[in-house]
Amino acid sequence: MKIILQQTVEKLGNPGDVVTVADGYARNYLIPRNLAVPATKAGVRHVESLKRAHEVREAKERTESEALAERLRSIPVRVSANAGEDGKLFGSVTAADIAEELTKQAEGIEVDRHKVHLEEPIRSIGVHTVTVHVGQGVEAEVTVEVVAAE
Repeated sequence: MKIILQQTVEKLGNPGDVVTVADGYARNYLIPRNLAVPATKAGVRHVESLKRAHEVREAKERTESEALAERLRSIPVRVSANAGEDGKLFGSVTAADIAEELTKQAEGIEVDRHKVHLEEPIRSIGVHTVTVHVGQGVEAEVTVEVVAAE
């Protein structure tokens, strides 16, 4: 069955795409949830307006994501943790700790711990670079300074 997607569907397409799917998938899942409509002659003409609206929305979200990434890059993140004399931490600084500090210091920006990417938890004092996934394929490299708690 040919359908026109109304919203983004994972592994299928974006709004305005005309795709062919199994009849049952279209009738039982996509159409009842308003994710798609059957591809009719009138609907195919409507496709162009859906695609334009989707492109405008994506461009706006990307611009906002880039602005947010710049703001995150400019924020100095300082995390204090218990450490020994040799500079090793008694534990580690995790993505959740970094997200919490970013949220505190970024006033008005809510950073989810799942968007902070660490290869492995930070276990030493010093300056570390962390990647934060902002959205729309935009990532911000944030500098995190880990200091010993007093």
